Amino acid sequence: MEREIIKINEDLCNGCGLCVPNCHEGALQIIDGKVRLVSDLMCDGLGACIGHCPEGAITIERREAEPYDEVKVMEIMVSKGFNTVVAHLRHLREHQETVFLKQGMAYLIANESKLDFMVNDVKNAVHQQAQPNSETGCGGGCPGSRTVIFDPAEFKMADPQIKGSVQSQLRQWPVQLHLINPGASHFIGSDLLVAADCSAFALGDFHSNWLKNKTLVIACPKLDQGKEIYLQKFISLIDNAKVNTITVLIMEVPCCGGLLQLVEMALSRAGRKVPVKAITVSIKGEILGEEWV
Repeated sequence: MEREIIKINEDLCNGCGLCVPNCHEGALQIIDGKVRLVSDLMCDGLGACIGHCPEGAITIERREAEPYDEVKVMEIMVSKGFNTVVAHLRHLREHQETVFLKQGMAYLIANESKLDFMVNDVKNAVHQQAQPNSETGCGGGCPGSRTVIFDPAEFKMADPQIKGSVQSQLRQWPVQLHLINPGASHFIGSDLLVAADCSAFALGDFHSNWLKNKTLVIACPKLDQGKEIYLQKFISLIDNAKVNTITVLIMEVPCCGGLLQLVEMALSRAGRKVPVKAITVSIKGEILGEEWV
């Protein structure tokens, strides 16, 4: 059957192995100094590993591949232990793969006598994270991610007599991609700036030239965990919030390219087409490239 599955560019792969632990299905292994997809069956095509590749060697393609079989996947997951099983099932839950999730739990229940752990412990661990609050988008309603929209009319103008005083152009809070609620009203129809964490520190004119009149999300494609959630949020921002344009502001370092890859992957899976501009910034704050992709 034809389905989405990862593709590895062996010329780009340096064998660092950062992608391997971030494939919950165990489809990746380092063999002869390169990462290999050891089984089509084990790859679910969601691309959780992509953002962890600093060389941009992993992409998604659509091709003939063995159909994904959750029961066969679970047979391998249980051999890796409790934590791997929980990570895999959480991965399914976060992507709303309810059919596969039910199949996985059914397998555990049917084979509980053979397991080294209790099925109820797995259930509790998979569902222990609080569901996102509809207002804040954050599990548990943490105050640091309470949605706040700033009225530009209420901004205090920068005092020209204070050297270096610059008016903030931030329109909303929160801004970290894990914390934002893609259904928040301020994203609807907005021009979205997707900025790598370091970019605002490198660009002296970040607020005045890049953030002004845009909504903002920030992320680090190298250090952040759970980037498959980022992918779903980008898709939601494109399809549901119907953002008008997306500007991706990344640093020149190789790992930053993962952020642009996530946006491009979301665009390929979304039902709408949105103009995307990629801007690359040097570590000295110079604009190295600016193009529509």
